[in-house]
Amino acid sequence: MNLGVNIDHVATLRNARGGIEPCALEAALICEMAGASAITVHLREDRRHIKDNDVINLKKNLKARINLEMAATDEMQKIAMDLAPYSCCIVPEKRQELTTEGGLDVIQNKNRIKELIKALHSKNIIVSLFIDPDKEQVKAAAEAGSDYIELHTGAFSNAFKTENEQAEFNKLKEAAGYAQTLGLKVNAGHGLNYENVSLMNKIEGLCELNIGHSIISRAVFVGLETAVREMIELI
Repeated sequence: MNLGVNIDHVATLRNARGGIEPCALEAALICEMAGASAITVHLREDRRHIKDNDVINLKKNLKARINLEMAATDEMQKIAMDLAPYSCCIVPEKRQELTTEGGLDVIQNKNRIKELIKALHSKNIIVSLFIDPDKEQVKAAAEAGSDYIELHTGAFSNAFKTENEQAEFNKLKEAAGYAQTLGLKVNAGHGLNYENVSLMNKIEGLCELNIGHSIISRAVFVGLETAVREMIELI
């Protein structure tokens, strides 16, 4: 199982003062050196953290795979097709939210998502859909032509060490297994941290975990390289 590191919150810290430090590209290069297989960035509509130039600089300078999280909008489709990152993960997006609050509703938006996937595939971009661990959403993702799904682990993370932990974990395990029977590859992420991430090893067939906030938070105390290496050991 591989680790993709989301560096959005390096840009959040930079933007707090409106300057150039800390540098998102430098952070990505450190993550790459520490063994991250991919660098994930979410280019939001309001550009609250990652900016367009960040993504361009990453594409020019990284050897690691670039995974662009994006909403299913015409603007983001054009950016993705011009940039041609290794992969795009289609996520729901609300301007008011602090972070992504749930999975993409593929069932209700299947036609638009299918068109978007077809367009991205024309540029040889691998596509993942960020969805809740729900079998009907998994089925819809396969029908839309996605290559991967990324299971939203937020409910599991919130339930960790509570009476609901096992139920939420079972949802992830069952959804991952079902997805693989449909020919989908499976990633996971959201809310995973140094305490709960090792449980992901019990889900067969997971390809990659995308983790950001926990790693950047840990890096404040131990440094980014160490934080990434510690997470890789756990997964």
